[in-house]
Amino acid sequence: MATEPKTILLVEDNADDEQLTLRAMRQSEVPNIIRVARDGAEAIDHLFGAGAGKRLPDLVLLDLKLPKISGLEVLQRIRSEPTTKTLPIVVLTSSDEERDIVESYSLGANSYIRKPVDFDEFIDAVKQLGLYWLSMNRTMRNG
Repeated sequence: MATEPKTILLVEDNADDEQLTLRAMRQSEVPNIIRVARDGAEAIDHLFGAGAGKRLPDLVLLDLKLPKISGLEVLQRIRSEPTTKTLPIVVLTSSDEERDIVESYSLGANSYIRKPVDFDEFIDAVKQLGLYWLSMNRTMRNG
């Protein structure tokens, strides 16, 4: 019995980190479809804009340092809407600032992961978070 692919919304403005994340998710054992938003405004539009009637993603991977609308503002908007308030959100960022960690959790992030600098560690971290959030974790939407 084939597993239905999970959908991920990757919100990432760094092209190198985007490609590394896409590569890592392709290598994971979880079938997935990745949609990319390259700034906070695109993320908001993807979730709430004109085409938002489509199925919500199963997971949001959210960078904090984004152009147009910050990741923290995106997180706050997601948590303020009834249709998205329980959507799993993993902050995946280069920031190790205590205030960013505290504010992310205060606004409702499910997890906060600092992007490893090492290539292999980054690939492994993304694969592991994909396996956990898309395969092992249970949400109200996927049982």
